[in-house]
Amino acid sequence: MSADVADAVTGVSLASALERISRPAPRKPAPRPVTPEMCMVNVDHRLRIVSASMEFFRVFERTSDGVTGTSLCDLLHPSVRDKVEQQLRLLVRGERTRFAERILVMRDNGTTLSGDFLGSTVHSVGDRLDSLTVVFRPDKSDRDNQVAVTRKKILTEMDARILEGVASGVSTIQLAANLYMSRGGVEYHVTTLLRKMKVKNRPALISKAYSMGIFGVGSWPPRALPDFVR
Repeated sequence: MSADVADAVTGVSLASALERISRPAPRKPAPRPVTPEMCMVNVDHRLRIVSASMEFFRVFERTSDGVTGTSLCDLLHPSVRDKVEQQLRLLVRGERTRFAERILVMRDNGTTLSGDFLGSTVHSVGDRLDSLTVVFRPDKSDRDNQVAVTRKKILTEMDARILEGVASGVSTIQLAANLYMSRGGVEYHVTTLLRKMKVKNRPALISKAYSMGIFGVGSWPPRALPDFVR
């Protein structure tokens, strides 16, 4: 190779090296959003809280003394309480080893949080059931936008029956016949419910009832839970 050719090759190599050095370094991928912390709880075979993580106390706004020895199910929203308790009982009886549900929980300040609820068994020596471990991962969106839910019994028995009928799609005439009322009486109760729930129409009334947990999850026809009926 002649000296001129060698110099040319060297010049090209040097230029390429300088270009690589001057080229900005590739950007690192943006970090993934931080996922909400998990709330962990240990409960005994009677579903009473034995211990919990600090994140649990922070999210639920409760203290160790305030929840230790109480039923975990008391912290669940009435709309999901029975269903989750049944699943936990299956764990206690050894009929399954784990389950997962979408649930609502009640905070001490009256707001609710939705999220994933995971239950599993913990066994001691001899494969005996020692305890149940429950993990609750609240939805990020809910932690930023919590929904206040009243714990008062806001419905009369008649309110509840009419609300159930409206949510089931029953016509005013049929509802009046079922409840032995006049059509005007049904309309009066519906208007009262609209005002009480602070909504403008029947579809919004149904949506508000579900968002407040007045109706149990997965039940049809809709039935108002006793927690809301006086």
